[in-house]
Amino acid sequence: MIIDGRALAKNILARTRARAEKLSHPPRVLAIVASETPATLSYLKIKEMRAADAGCVLEVVRFPLEVSTAELRSAVSASDASAVIVQLPLPIGINAQEVCGNIPLPKDADVLSVASRKKFANNDADALLPPVVGAMREIFAHGSVEVKEKRAVVIGDGWLVGNPCAVWLKQQGAEVSMVTLESGNLSAALRAADIIISGTGSPHLIKPEMLKSGVVLIDAGTSESDGAIVGDADPACAEKCSLFTPVPGGVGPLAVAYLFKNVVTLAERAMNI
Repeated sequence: MIIDGRALAKNILARTRARAEKLSHPPRVLAIVASETPATLSYLKIKEMRAADAGCVLEVVRFPLEVSTAELRSAVSASDASAVIVQLPLPIGINAQEVCGNIPLPKDADVLSVASRKKFANNDADALLPPVVGAMREIFAHGSVEVKEKRAVVIGDGWLVGNPCAVWLKQQGAEVSMVTLESGNLSAALRAADIIISGTGSPHLIKPEMLKSGVVLIDAGTSESDGAIVGDADPACAEKCSLFTPVPGGVGPLAVAYLFKNVVTLAERAMNI
């Protein structure tokens, strides 16, 4: 099964818009941008288009590459928007964890701050799911993927993809292994995996011969190759998989939709709805 992330996202956005229209005013989202790469520009464009679909208003504030950590911290904490998102990556020299850590908990729709991530890791009742985890959950539900007691391999331990996906898989009862490009055991780990989550941003790192038949492969990596946005998995991997997410059109649209779902949830909480 090749997942059509755009179709699944459309359904989430429609439900989110219905909730937003019940509020006294559209939720407003402030997006902080200080470094624009082809991949981030692509995601930002998608976010700008999907905000209206979700009944939200997106305001983009762009900073020069020479911006300081203190300036970004101030911009993040001073906003009166319903939610604040920081478009990663930030310029070299900026402490991204410090900037994201300054996002107020009631406005952290991306679940990037340490406080938000701690609530998620603790499986608190009111914790939001990081958008990539929300996307993964939707994909698994759509494909009737059972996670409990499955061998899951997460490639990369990044704050955006690897870390939160590993946490959620463990919460669901999977046996989780994390590997990196430097660990030296990538091929062996992948051949033994029932579920693979990748978010390294390494073009076509995963090849069909590295997979066993019937594996579930969630490709959450994006990078540029020959002017095109591509994923971590060679598209030919789809033939070996029981479920496969293409890039573009797989996890990305769903993660953006889930981001705005979180925005509306935060707006509802702020209005005591």
